[in-house]
Amino acid sequence: MNVDLDWVGVLRHGQSTGNVAREEAESAGADVIDIAERDADVPLTDLGREQASAAGKFLAEQPPDVVITSTYRRAWDTARLATPDGVPIIPDERLRDRELGVLDLLTSHGVSERWPDELRRKRRLGKFYYRPPGGESWADVVLRLRSLLTELSVEHAGKRVLLAAHEMTVFALRYLLEGLPEPDLLRAAGATEIPNGSVTAWERDADGLFTMVLAQEVGHLHATDTPPTADDDAAQQLS
Repeated sequence: MNVDLDWVGVLRHGQSTGNVAREEAESAGADVIDIAERDADVPLTDLGREQASAAGKFLAEQPPDVVITSTYRRAWDTARLATPDGVPIIPDERLRDRELGVLDLLTSHGVSERWPDELRRKRRLGKFYYRPPGGESWADVVLRLRSLLTELSVEHAGKRVLLAAHEMTVFALRYLLEGLPEPDLLRAAGATEIPNGSVTAWERDADGLFTMVLAQEVGHLHATDTPPTADDDAAQQLS
């Protein structure tokens, strides 16, 4: 797609209490992830706040012109901690995480035990187009991000834009900015880890094509002795 931005980056939110709860539930073989809040209200852990602050030091070296953040608390709090002084932060609900519908709060084991028919339907449709009841497919996320990028191209043409968002956002942007076809995208997603607090970024060349220039960068975490963490949300979403 034609995107009139010079640089697009994604800062994945810092570690959240939901990330920790998911890891614990998956490791224990439980059916349900023990999260009290709705997904939009899940907060950062102390480590997640440290990761966001470390990202802020990195971003201050070459600040974006504007930060657009997911309206989910873990992303918005990350944006507040990481955004350099003077850079505006704009919330946008189109950057929210993928909605899982009836599969929300279920582990991979819980899905296979409680929704075996959905697993069969997902295998027939493929991960990109499979939409759980009441939830979204990868294609649905791509559609709302396509809308957002079109709007940003008008309002912030030629600028450096950072998105404070979620793991899924990185994969959707690879599809939109790099033009990866579905099979290549899914292979890349299966082989790519998006750590909490990492920065992934693309630059536009003279021909208007985007090239990834930062691939899940975590050097700022190591530089501040902040442990990187990676809870593979995409892998838990019926991958």
